[in-house]
Amino acid sequence: MTRKQRRSLFIGGGLAVLGLSAFLILSALNDSIVFFYSPTDVAQKHVQTGQRFRLGGLVSDGSFKRLNDTDVEFEIGDGNRALKVTYSGLLPDLFREGQGVVAEGALDPSGRFIADTVLAKHDENYMPREVAESLKKQGVWQGANAQPKQAAR
Repeated sequence: MTRKQRRSLFIGGGLAVLGLSAFLILSALNDSIVFFYSPTDVAQKHVQTGQRFRLGGLVSDGSFKRLNDTDVEFEIGDGNRALKVTYSGLLPDLFREGQGVVAEGALDPSGRFIADTVLAKHDENYMPREVAESLKKQGVWQGANAQPKQAAR
């Protein structure tokens, strides 16, 4: 085998190992990716039952119900649609109706979103970028100083 052939074989082997490594890393990351959706996106994209994702929007006025000490139920809306959410645990201190929130969890077979994490905005000027963009697309949220319109039910 000549030097040129050995060098070509070495470079080809290195590229194959690099390609295999990239494939394995991307495959491992794919399992931990959590997508962000608004309630309208959930309906349009037909999100599968049990698939983990983040749901963002505004807590619909009049939708909050405390089921017991730790379980709550509320709706997250984006102006077009609203999705019922069930959460078991302590809510953030700034959680309230009309507030921008992001909940992480999955849909159950009945179409209810079962959240295991709920995040609320931390001051009057902050809303997660994904939630703000989604609400802007729907024409519900106009900016940090504007009051968002009431989410549809």
